[in-house]
Amino acid sequence: MADRKPIESWLTDMDGVLIHEGVPIPGADAFLKKLRESGKPFLVLTNNSIYTPRDLHARLRRMGLDVPIDNIWTSALATAQFLGDQRPEGTAYVIGEAGLTTALHDIGYVLTDHEPDYVVLGETRTYSFEAMTKAVRLINDGARFICTNPDETGPSAEGALPATGAVAALITKATGKNPYFAGKPNPLMMRTGLNAIGAHSETSAMIGDRMDTDVLAGMEAGMQTFLVLTGLTRPEQVEDFPYRPSKIVDSIADLVDRV
Repeated sequence: MADRKPIESWLTDMDGVLIHEGVPIPGADAFLKKLRESGKPFLVLTNNSIYTPRDLHARLRRMGLDVPIDNIWTSALATAQFLGDQRPEGTAYVIGEAGLTTALHDIGYVLTDHEPDYVVLGETRTYSFEAMTKAVRLINDGARFICTNPDETGPSAEGALPATGAVAALITKATGKNPYFAGKPNPLMMRTGLNAIGAHSETSAMIGDRMDTDVLAGMEAGMQTFLVLTGLTRPEQVEDFPYRPSKIVDSIADLVDRV
């Protein structure tokens, strides 16, 4: 196999890589500091569409992690960019929080429940049965079904929470229509992120804690991939997948010297 080019830009997942249940993972601050000092392009990615980049910047700063707003890339931003490219200044019925509605407003979309071009499903703290019923009826009437990410569960201090993918499955069952998922593992999220920082996949790396989203998306986008063992995927599970990361490390602390 041909030697890979030196890594000139970095993409990293947030939950399970930099933080865990609201607490920074040891080495995360040193890694981010090294990235900022190096001047290399980088992005912190999350499939969670609840928060705007400004929100996430403030939340990370309270944890002691300094990530500039322009270096945060969410599934909501990837979804908005996709819709803006597909149907500029369109309309959408949205189930989601400020991260998603703000991203769609910023590209000139009108949010409406009257004959929208799209039904867009994202993460929310309270999934409303009324909103889901409205989504089902709009999709049955011809609206196209878009989902920010396929994650079926999300973490919480009390245990797993049903997430966007689980609600999407309910709507799919009721309509017979599968959504288009814009977030990981769709390499679209990686490629739009790389474009946002002017980076190229051949000289970029993706760091993640999940084989089925982070590593898969990075690999399909043509990047080097690093799996950290501080999140969901355990070492013994790696062999269950038909693909492998470029390298497995214990945590983000092991990658500080690679920057």
